[in-house]
Amino acid sequence: MDIQSEDGPTGGRYFTGNPGQEAEMTFSRASAKLIIIDHTAVPDIYRGQGVGQALAQHAVEAARAGGWKIIPLCPFFKAQVGRHPEWREVISG
Repeated sequence: MDIQSEDGPTGGRYFTGNPGQEAEMTFSRASAKLIIIDHTAVPDIYRGQGVGQALAQHAVEAARAGGWKIIPLCPFFKAQVGRHPEWREVISG
């Protein structure tokens, strides 16, 4: 699955899919080393295919590579964190 990212000074998103049917996970930047995952949206066309899980995994890998932490405010992402104790080193709060 090809997951892309858009990142700016105040936040960004990870996304995949066709234009107009993109699945995305958005984040806000609290500081240079802390992001807040605040929303995940997966269109019906991608439901049940692990797209949300792939976005969450991508966010964790990006945090590991960038040396930052994640505050999980999004209910979907928070649930994924509960299922993946191996992600704890990048989770804050």
